[in-house]
Amino acid sequence: MREEINAYNNVLELIGNTPLIKLNRVTENIEGNFYAKVEAFNPGHSTKDRIALYIINEAERRGILKPGDTIIETTSGNTGFSLAMVSIIKGYDCILAVSSKSSKDKIDMLRTMGAKVYVCPANVSADDKRSYYSVAKRLHEETKGSIYINQYFNDLNIDAHYNTTGPEIWEQTKGQITHLVACSGTGGTISGTARFLKEKNPNIRILGVDAYGSVLKKYHETKEFDSEEIYPYRIEGLGKNLIPTATDFDMIDKFIKVSDEESAHTAREISRKEGLFVGYTSGAAMQAVKQFAEEGEFTKDSNIVVIFPDHGSRYMSKIYSDEWMGEQGFFDSVNIEEAQKIEIIK
Repeated sequence: MREEINAYNNVLELIGNTPLIKLNRVTENIEGNFYAKVEAFNPGHSTKDRIALYIINEAERRGILKPGDTIIETTSGNTGFSLAMVSIIKGYDCILAVSSKSSKDKIDMLRTMGAKVYVCPANVSADDKRSYYSVAKRLHEETKGSIYINQYFNDLNIDAHYNTTGPEIWEQTKGQITHLVACSGTGGTISGTARFLKEKNPNIRILGVDAYGSVLKKYHETKEFDSEEIYPYRIEGLGKNLIPTATDFDMIDKFIKVSDEESAHTAREISRKEGLFVGYTSGAAMQAVKQFAEEGEFTKDSNIVVIFPDHGSRYMSKIYSDEWMGEQGFFDSVNIEEAQKIEIIK
């Protein structure tokens, strides 16, 4: 009798169970023990694989999604890629409304994965008919047999992380985690993970990361939406110009804001010092760790888990492009040496 070949049935079986990796050099001057939950180890290279599979499975279970239907979503890129990947395996069409702020790499990847892509202007209000929120809703109304994932206002976004990311971190740390640091965009990752961890130990500190130009931090502190907080920024998948119901603000103990420039350089620092090729939002998360440390958030006995949401390959035309960094004014006298590592031999 032949032995069974040890293979996965399809790529979706690889989603979840991402590794926890100790951070060493990038945190050497910070008090505490730091571990990265590296979501780039998902097959779609981001944490959004989790919600894509979970929400589609639930839609199928409830009879909302049927063979031949179309999946429609608003995305900064990663959720779209994950939905396109799941759609390929399960046999659905996929239409995506994408922010023009998304990197060209992400948009090209979405097209490569067979999705129909609508690129929408980033710097318009959420209720503008050109916004990627409005375009996705219109496409859903116009497309027969479609479902709109609507990750910003879908509680299943939270449930996906409550059922996967939270338990994984608790098990991997053997319940010794004291702090979770995670970026907040839709809020599903931080909210679902926090909800599980707080049930296990209510003393775990949940630290959220927001962007300058976003409304989330002030809303968390005041419960007021302040449109004066909104202005254009470059980080993708972090912060919002609206209040997503997929964010459980009661689960988050504290927010901090990070800048575009510092987050970009910190992402590059992680790659140089830890050998982890991470995305822009991972740089933002690590930058937040530095700022939280300056505020005295950690002690030498703290066990801090930082969620790194995606892979650096999606930002080759942005933070890993010296030309782009220079165009943004991100190379100053301190960081200019980063742009001088290449010599062309003629």
